[in-house]
Amino acid sequence: MQIMVNIEKDIKEIEASNPGETEFHQAVREVITSVKPLIEREEKYQKLSIIKRITEPDRQIKFRVTWKDDKGNVHVNRGYRVQFNNSLGPYKGGLRFHPSVNISVIKFLAFEQIFKNALTGLPIGGGKGGSDFDPKGKSDNEIMNFCQSFMNELYRYIGPNKDVPAGDIGVGEREIGYLFGQYKRLRNAYEGGVLTGKGVSYGGSLARKQATGYGLVYFTEEMLKENGLDIKNKTVCVSGAGNVAIHAAEKAIELGAHVITMSDSTGWIYDPQGIDIKIIKTIKEVNRLRLSEYHKYKPSSKYHEGKFMWSIPCEIALPCATQNEINLECVKNLISNNVIAVAEGANMPVSIEGIKLLQDNNILFAPGKASNAGGVSVSALEMSQNNIGLKWSFEEVDIKLKKIMTDIFKTASSTSKEYGKPSDYLSGANIAGFKKVADAMINQGIL
Repeated sequence: MQIMVNIEKDIKEIEASNPGETEFHQAVREVITSVKPLIEREEKYQKLSIIKRITEPDRQIKFRVTWKDDKGNVHVNRGYRVQFNNSLGPYKGGLRFHPSVNISVIKFLAFEQIFKNALTGLPIGGGKGGSDFDPKGKSDNEIMNFCQSFMNELYRYIGPNKDVPAGDIGVGEREIGYLFGQYKRLRNAYEGGVLTGKGVSYGGSLARKQATGYGLVYFTEEMLKENGLDIKNKTVCVSGAGNVAIHAAEKAIELGAHVITMSDSTGWIYDPQGIDIKIIKTIKEVNRLRLSEYHKYKPSSKYHEGKFMWSIPCEIALPCATQNEINLECVKNLISNNVIAVAEGANMPVSIEGIKLLQDNNILFAPGKASNAGGVSVSALEMSQNNIGLKWSFEEVDIKLKKIMTDIFKTASSTSKEYGKPSDYLSGANIAGFKKVADAMINQGIL
């Protein structure tokens, strides 16, 4: 017997108890609204208050980070770690160093991470952390000083079987190395599984750097295939120029797509001849410069200052920059330019209103908690390699990654059909991830 559930009332109560946390509110509304069919079908979720329990973090940690720059000046930043839910395994999720970081951003990311990690099928819970520290323009020494100070507090709350952070925006292999080194000193022990995204020479996994971008394209490929389409020869717009965007573009090009845009925090490039990913890597990974440099290598390209507004016609859009980069107006641009698919490479890059408009117009939409799960999947594989003391080849990891992403797609697709919403991969992913975590919570008692 189906029961009636007042989802809106639950959402309003959650918003009232977390005032001002707009990003978190958005993430909760997206998930809870889409799992309504599950809540109505199975009375136990309502009876046991799963919605309120699953939207309340296990704990929220906030701390001061004091560090000294190269001129001897002392600076103070805020550090965060939200350990949201460990029903399926140790908390797992990245650290983000960016001026926009606050408790709302970290909570939304940690909340999304619960269901993303559940979809991988691997034994990991959800968490997220970071700081409002901006690594841009800082020397290696300054970044090391900050990372060591950050870990001086964080180490108390993490461990291989407790909470395993990784990288995110502003936190790459360099930062993970400094964090790991300080953890090792503080603990006086070599616990390789405490952080993922490490250098390959000391326990990191091959293909971890490529994983989120490659995984995004693997998921997109499966989504297109189910709908009688192919990524080959399709025109693709990518936003971002960080790790995810670079490797999403690289894999799409490898599969025969025509990638024509990328962006960073100051502007964006349009290359009608097709993005040269080797040039992008030289600019962003080797020289750490702005995308405006790209025009010097390829004069046929055009550089535009400001935000990338998705005005360039494309068949496939891969937003890989940051949350809410595609609003309603951007979606209207994409639709008028005959886009056929939008797949999220970042966390929550498309607004709720934008997602609804895409779905109302039968545009294929891949939600980030499913399509960008490749990074955390290979992070979990790195944990496995650390545990067993082995290192798999790039090809072995890539094969495992592709299978995981294919399985995630199949789960989202089959669940969407089971609940009467075929091709609604957002609902399928949310329901599947939510059900897995909720059932584990119920089986483990009232916590």
